[in-house]
Amino acid sequence: MRTSKRTQILEAATRVVQREGVKSVTFDSVAAEAGLTKGGLLYHFASRDDLVQAIHQHLADRWEADLVAAAGKPAAEATRGERLAAYTRVAIQSATRAELLLMLEGSTNTAHAAVWEAVTERWAPSPASAAGDPAALDRFIVRLAADGLWLYESLTTERLDPDMRRAVADRIADALTHRDG
Repeated sequence: MRTSKRTQILEAATRVVQREGVKSVTFDSVAAEAGLTKGGLLYHFASRDDLVQAIHQHLADRWEADLVAAAGKPAAEATRGERLAAYTRVAIQSATRAELLLMLEGSTNTAHAAVWEAVTERWAPSPASAAGDPAALDRFIVRLAADGLWLYESLTTERLDPDMRRAVADRIADALTHRDG
């Protein structure tokens, strides 16, 4: 199946973010990366904010698909342990610099943040209060561990060996699946 022009634009925009950061996303930079004219982008996106919002949604949709694949089922059909195990594996093994940059940028914009919060709340919800519930506290600690490793690798030049990354993700996910299945 052919990739839609909109998807091609969003993939090009993601490459721009990956290389140069979110602030570098302009109609000119994305058009050049996609091999289109600025007018070609304006056909799909009325403003830069519309484009950035669409990039957020595009990447969040990719995360959702990766999460479904990791769990082997949609969030609604998975147990809490399966959802968190999938979240751990995806966050540790497949998060990109572009996603981190967009998530950080999105934290200052309610509409952008909402896209990521929706995915996270389906797969790794934060308990309102975990202090009195050991299972909820364990789930929150697992989420912090998965997010922390991803953030660590995104903010440093150190890259863990792929086998080590997989082992860490599996260790967290396995502990969670056995405890909270």
